[in-house]
Amino acid sequence: MNAVFILASVVFTTSLRVLDASAQVKGIDSIAITVADMDRSVAFYSDVLTFEKVSDHPVAGVAWEHLEGVDKSRLRVVRLRLGDEALELMQHLTPQGRPIPRDAQSNDRCFQHVAIVVSDVGQAYLRLKQRRVESVSPAPQRLPAWNPEAGGIRAFYFKDPDGHPLEILQFPPHKGDPKWQRITGRLFLGIDHTAIVVGDTEKSLVFYQDELGLRLAGMSENYGAEQERLSGVPGAHVRITTSRAPSGPGAELLEYLVPRDGRPFPADARSNDLVHWQVRVVAMSPDDVLDRLNSRQSPVVSPAVVDIPNAPLGFNEGVLIRDPDGHCVEVVDR
Repeated sequence: MNAVFILASVVFTTSLRVLDASAQVKGIDSIAITVADMDRSVAFYSDVLTFEKVSDHPVAGVAWEHLEGVDKSRLRVVRLRLGDEALELMQHLTPQGRPIPRDAQSNDRCFQHVAIVVSDVGQAYLRLKQRRVESVSPAPQRLPAWNPEAGGIRAFYFKDPDGHPLEILQFPPHKGDPKWQRITGRLFLGIDHTAIVVGDTEKSLVFYQDELGLRLAGMSENYGAEQERLSGVPGAHVRITTSRAPSGPGAELLEYLVPRDGRPFPADARSNDLVHWQVRVVAMSPDDVLDRLNSRQSPVVSPAVVDIPNAPLGFNEGVLIRDPDGHCVEVVDR
């Protein structure tokens, strides 16, 4: 009864406080990650996970330097699609950034992944094993039935060639978006959400709901042997809160209630470092989002909303901002 009451209270209060902001959000367009070797990464995502290449653009110039916060930056950006969702790979040809620490853990606050929905997690797992993909989980885990939100979901954590964490998951009937239950003949179906580790869920909800305008979509707590094996974190007890826009993948906040020894996001991280991910949110007015952020003294990467000449990546202006833990969100207007 207490859990139901708390959830109802959160839904009620957050729905009131984000009415103005949510009216300006159109959707989440894509998730982007910085990679070290574009050809290697395109081969991995295309050959192993069956993403389809949509576009391949070189971008450079003052606008991109300001947007990404990296001087003299020259990038190659490849857009990939899986089902209805898109992933963008960004390689900073110059200057190159730092690799992901080899000892990075799932409860470190630089953790972010995309959750790729599959039609058969067993077959997907075998495919990953055959291609010698680096694993985090020992095998796919079925989350226990006592958990009403997550019970029956089967999931597996692994890594791409740069060490970025990824997840495959299969929803049981009547869970997740109904589109994941359609019979398509495909093994890899699309991206359900991106998940990020946060230090304080309530503080993060102020950012993702009040300032960005996403809506609360679900809450749960996962713990037990299955969660420990899934994340590779002994004793893991995770508070999970999902927010969504009118379209696109969700943004899932993972707060590790136990253990609380995850390392903070590197304070000096930049967009060319391989720990860098960015969620692209399409909004009616990036300037309004930036005004809300400035009123709360929230951190930003771009000095202002940047006009993008010729819109090579499909948007005319944008600004790169940080959430309370350091994860980046790119707010754009088409």
